[in-house]
Amino acid sequence: MSVGVRYSSKIVLSWLSCFISACSLPSHAAIHKPVDAASDYVQSVYPFLGVDWGGNTFVGSAVPFGMVKLGPDMESFDSQPSKFGYMSGGRILGFSHLHLSGAAGKYGNILVAPVTGPLDLTDIKSPRTDETNRPGYYAAKLTRYNVRAELTSTRRVGIHRYTFPSSDESHLTLNIAHCLNKGTGTESQRFLGGELHVLSNYDVEGVGRYAGGWNKGGEYKIYFYMVLDTPASSTQTWSGDTLSPATDASIDGDHPIGAAFNFHTRTGQIVQAKVGISFISTQQARENVQQETPAWGFDQVRRSSVSMWDQALSKIQLHGEADSKRIQFYTAMYHTMLMPSDRTEENPNWQSTEPYYDDYYAIWDTFRSSGPLLTLIAPNRQRDLIRSLIDIYRHTGYMPDARSGNDNGRTQGGSNADVVVADAYVKGLTGIDYRTAFEAMLKDASVPPANAQKEGRGGILDYNAKGYVTLADERSGSRTVEYAYDDYAIAEVACGLNRPAEAKLFAARAHNWENLWDKDLAVEGFKGFLRPRNPNGSWATPNMLVRGTWPDFFYEGDLWTYSLYAPQDVRKLIALAGGNETFVHRLDNIFYKQHFDVTNEPGFLIPLLYDWAGRPDKTAEVVNALLEKAFTDQRSGIPGNDDSGAMSSWFIFQSLGFYPNAGQDMYLIGTPSFPEADITLSSGKVLHLIAHNMDSEHINRYIQSATLNGIPLDRAWFRHSQIAEGGTLVFTMGSAPTGWGKTVPPPSLSDPAAPLCSAAQ
Repeated sequence: MSVGVRYSSKIVLSWLSCFISACSLPSHAAIHKPVDAASDYVQSVYPFLGVDWGGNTFVGSAVPFGMVKLGPDMESFDSQPSKFGYMSGGRILGFSHLHLSGAAGKYGNILVAPVTGPLDLTDIKSPRTDETNRPGYYAAKLTRYNVRAELTSTRRVGIHRYTFPSSDESHLTLNIAHCLNKGTGTESQRFLGGELHVLSNYDVEGVGRYAGGWNKGGEYKIYFYMVLDTPASSTQTWSGDTLSPATDASIDGDHPIGAAFNFHTRTGQIVQAKVGISFISTQQARENVQQETPAWGFDQVRRSSVSMWDQALSKIQLHGEADSKRIQFYTAMYHTMLMPSDRTEENPNWQSTEPYYDDYYAIWDTFRSSGPLLTLIAPNRQRDLIRSLIDIYRHTGYMPDARSGNDNGRTQGGSNADVVVADAYVKGLTGIDYRTAFEAMLKDASVPPANAQKEGRGGILDYNAKGYVTLADERSGSRTVEYAYDDYAIAEVACGLNRPAEAKLFAARAHNWENLWDKDLAVEGFKGFLRPRNPNGSWATPNMLVRGTWPDFFYEGDLWTYSLYAPQDVRKLIALAGGNETFVHRLDNIFYKQHFDVTNEPGFLIPLLYDWAGRPDKTAEVVNALLEKAFTDQRSGIPGNDDSGAMSSWFIFQSLGFYPNAGQDMYLIGTPSFPEADITLSSGKVLHLIAHNMDSEHINRYIQSATLNGIPLDRAWFRHSQIAEGGTLVFTMGSAPTGWGKTVPPPSLSDPAAPLCSAAQ
């Protein structure tokens, strides 16, 4: 969980007590209109899902991966501003053009707000009613001003449509000093100053300068060009607290600055505005308007956005699902495709013919599930995202683990772009310069960064020399296990590129997680856990913190979670933990005693670990409980910060019945949630998923048998190559476990026939 409103793990994880008791959460699916399976997919999306209880999901208008995310910025009724823009209860301050989704603490730039009555610069805000949001469209009535606001957008342009009442004092205001999470804290944003120029009584241009936010990023500039379809009766500007008839305004430092277009409106009069955004120049912002919205056609732009979303969402088609599950599923797909932001041709730092994306926020969150999902259903997008990462390396020296505001940072764990590259490589994604990517991966693994929270691997010299990160560096436990998996990813690519020396070196380092394993450390009756080491190599006091942060041994996790983090070698992990039976008991203990944190990414793979221990039936039980208890179709329907769609993509895979072991060409089978689903792959061919005997209560959650392309599948995993060209995966479900899937565990590094090339042995 990169950022966002944090809640006590005990509060959030109280849901998992339902593993023991028969409690249930109420369904409010009835508040949504039933959706015909043949209707467009956009109707199934409920963008308000996840806005409460820390989901931080975006509300407003955006196209898939759009740079502009135009939506309301709000404050509570006791004047506490939202850090991500929206809140269910509160007042709208205006509509800004840049937001994140499933994250907080950045952007909220170029704020537009309609006002009626006397214009008080210190008091522009309104409650709202009649609010609606669909992909590509947002609307609400601002009750204080009796103005209906409607928003739509293209990739780089926000379109506003305001319906005013009869008033001699109607205004459309533009505030460039506004930004989310403004303050003096280490993760706060700062407004550095800006300027604007009113060009006529219907257009204005300018720039705002901002810095900070969660990634502690440097200065970023937002250029804008705003044009109205209705000439104003007068215009005003402010730089400070006083309105002026001047047409130019500028300010240095965090002081108010903006412009107002004033009107005499009649009842029902519409005033429209197009706001082009650019990171390059005001001229580029103007050209974005001219290129993407040459005419005044709000509804046409909205229809175009809906068409783009329908095309993106139609890559997975469900059959026989309940309305509530359909809403959850397609909303999850929508959330997964909001970020990163496509800023191709909007890079202010260097010129390149490569795609350019920003708001990798953060790969530490998304590499586990979002990237593999895009590889399946939008491989061209995933290819471009990786090409962008490689180009960022060419010009900044590192592939980022996170990036926002055109600046790298922050690195929370490993150099997880390494896993993203490996995942694409082993799944045959083409059009990527893997040799340059491999060069970047080698740098991650060898060169100490100047700022280890900005990029690269902190503690890398100790890790390479001693085989672990010591307490001389922060996050030494989680870093060690993540670096070991990053090294496995490097070994995979080295094998493919015929680099035998590197394959052997990094395959050996992929075992480094074992160097923090204390076989004698006992907790709650189980022996063998990760333990800190001092700089001299001696054991330090065990770390029992429930959920650490930046300076702690484990980052956003605990010893139960990170002691089971070895995706490359679960076989060895099970052996160290005492064998299959003891390992199953340990997993049971994690879930029954609420050590599992469904709200955070480090534990995403844990429910699937039963598959390696020969108990896929346990995986089915846990996954089913998590999907039923922790996810709903409500405003609070995501159990934690959505993290750029990471939580949503986990939900998508688990609902389909299989989950990727990211960085490897393997999917682990859980339990399907739908009678049928069709996934359209890059080839245009379809992977058909069928679950016979599926019941609405999901009592038949256990797989009795399976076939893949007509051939019996007796193991709880399959390879990407088996589905890359489409096919049919059929599950026969039942109400009790059988022997299915228990005998052939998924691959591990320490298998007798290791999954890496012979050069790595």
